[in-house]
Amino acid sequence: MIRTLAIEVPHKLNEKVFLQGWVYNLRPIGKLCFLVLRDRSGTVQAVLYDRADLAQQLREESVIELVGYVRRDERAPNGCEVLISDLKILSTPPEALPIQINRPRAALNTRLETLLEHRVLGLRHPEIGAIFRVQAELVHGFREFLTHEGFLEVHTPKIVASGTEGGTELFPVQYFDRTAYLAQSPQFYKQMLVGAGFERVFEVGPVYRAEPHSTTRHLNEYISLDIEMGFIESEQDLLALEARLLRHIFARVRERCARELAIYSATVPDVPDKIPQITLAEAQEILQERFNKQNAGDLDPESERLLCRYAQEELGCELLFVTHYPREKRPMYAMPDPEDPTLTRSFDLLYKGLEITTGGQRIHRYEMLVESIRGRGLDPKNFEFYLEVFKCGMPPHGGFAIGAERLTMQLLNLANVREASFFPRDRTRLTP
Repeated sequence: MIRTLAIEVPHKLNEKVFLQGWVYNLRPIGKLCFLVLRDRSGTVQAVLYDRADLAQQLREESVIELVGYVRRDERAPNGCEVLISDLKILSTPPEALPIQINRPRAALNTRLETLLEHRVLGLRHPEIGAIFRVQAELVHGFREFLTHEGFLEVHTPKIVASGTEGGTELFPVQYFDRTAYLAQSPQFYKQMLVGAGFERVFEVGPVYRAEPHSTTRHLNEYISLDIEMGFIESEQDLLALEARLLRHIFARVRERCARELAIYSATVPDVPDKIPQITLAEAQEILQERFNKQNAGDLDPESERLLCRYAQEELGCELLFVTHYPREKRPMYAMPDPEDPTLTRSFDLLYKGLEITTGGQRIHRYEMLVESIRGRGLDPKNFEFYLEVFKCGMPPHGGFAIGAERLTMQLLNLANVREASFFPRDRTRLTP
């Protein structure tokens, strides 16, 4: 027989079906044994009658397959149940499970660390699995929109000779007889591919940051949604592109993930044609005057939350661009602002109190880029592979990157970014 998924069962009334999945719940009552079968699509109730021998062998999370007839029963979930005629146990857990996943997520009473230690079992929980169905639609919407806009999906090296963001936040790896590093970003390569003539490129891939953080917002390996485009007038082209991109992504999630959004009481934001933007200097003034908060340098987490509160209350938007960061706060390739060369044509996007995007216009002139590299105390000879394309002619260009886990976290109101990573990597976690 052809397999029927749980979600299809209500459309098979009075028909014979073949189901496969896990036992999500068991409830023996006399000669009857009610069980809930879970598969990738959802759950369905089934009834085993007068088979005590089989019922006694079943456990929660046993893997089974069954044949049965679908009958209407208004008392059952989805208004129907499957009367089992044949059941086969494919495998059964040998011992009690460390997590009881057939309870609502809020009632699990299980620490996040325990859920991560037993990650595969935890991911079976329908509410936890819902996180990644939403994330998959976010990423699919990202690819769909950019492909339609003429961008080419690319794949860049994750083992590199040097860092792209500066600093020491690099994971060294032994590469034969020398030291290499895990890529902090595909930045150099996506710029080079713009200069190679592809003009518009994007990538979905892992990046690595050796930051010794232990916070609810940091991961040491995460999925970065990267964009780079040539022939821009200024960073404003990028701000407009991201507004349209997010509007498309969120519309897709709203359409395809209604059930998952409801689980988390999540509201998909309405993205305006132009997301509000303020300069970093203006942000610091707002923090001082409205919240009596001094912030002379980069924005700390509290400042990001306060600025989003301001944006929500005064501008009616959950999203806020902060622009014109100082040159010393941005990488060597950031384009200086011609009106004030101490600042850059760069930006961050804040969403519900958290930075989810960093981007900006890049330097495209060879001499200016070499000068910027030297200004950071670096030797241009170490970047010859990167600089070559600038010698050959590079159009004005720029781009940005969105953290997939952070975007998922903010959309679903999760408490910790680790919840939005299948197998998170942080300061202490290398397994599973």
